[in-house]
Amino acid sequence: MTVDTGGRAPNSAAEAGDIEYHRALVSERRRVWRGIAAIGLVLAGLFGFGSVITWLAAQVDLSMGRVNPTLGGDDVTVLFQAAGAISIALLIPWSMLVQRWLYGVRGRTLVSVVGRFRFDVFGRALLVVGPVSVLCVVVVSLLGPVEPTGFSTVDLIGLLAVTLLLTPLQAAGEEFGFRGLVFRVAGSWNRNPRTALVVGVAVSAVLFAVIHFRSDLWLNIHYLALGVGAAVVTWRTGGLETAVVLHALNNTLAFAFALVIHTDLLGGGTGPVLLVLVVPTVVAVLHAHGRSRTTLSRSTT
Repeated sequence: MTVDTGGRAPNSAAEAGDIEYHRALVSERRRVWRGIAAIGLVLAGLFGFGSVITWLAAQVDLSMGRVNPTLGGDDVTVLFQAAGAISIALLIPWSMLVQRWLYGVRGRTLVSVVGRFRFDVFGRALLVVGPVSVLCVVVVSLLGPVEPTGFSTVDLIGLLAVTLLLTPLQAAGEEFGFRGLVFRVAGSWNRNPRTALVVGVAVSAVLFAVIHFRSDLWLNIHYLALGVGAAVVTWRTGGLETAVVLHALNNTLAFAFALVIHTDLLGGGTGPVLLVLVVPTVVAVLHAHGRSRTTLSRSTT
């Protein structure tokens, strides 16, 4: 099918790195309804993949006499964790496909303004944000409320393996969906670069917080701060690499430490100490701001 690109030749400026990340889908027309459709498809993919894959995993668990949370149980199994991570990781190719289909822009540009994964940007972010994230998770683990539980040796090893192998991909999937496509879509609704940036950050961050909504105030603040920070980092660096590092470290370390201290992964309250986890986000934003002269795209604005 032929995609209407709204008067802009597809795969030109957006793929040559000649515009800022959040402006890659801007055209002569705002195409708000197309943007809403794109966001709807991202959410459909998130919940659709999740529903199917976690249901299948739940059936396998059930056949082995275990009832995981998908079916209302409280047995956090290896299959349950793996299914959840894989279903969200599928947002990576899905978001690329949606961008290509609805906007005529190649999926690879979702990674960065240069259309590829920049390992130098990734490596620097890991070196800067990594140690800070470890320290912050240690503080939260020591000072936060703990709801102890027990894991068998097999489950503990399996859950740790899933955490280390698949959780980073899960985090990357959310970044491609929200800081990638949703951020770009919302940023294309206004021709003024500054207004577009504010709208893009706000829409992507609020939507990210909404899908993670909990009854715990501190968790909600954490999710919103992470969403805002990751969007700003994506804009300043011109790609998703640093945001992926930030999000992956947050999730992977949190799950790993929870397993080490045998905390209930379905536990409830957290407390204000959770706000310590906002520190890595602030560090990532400051790092991105300092590097922006060399990593920010060649802006046309």
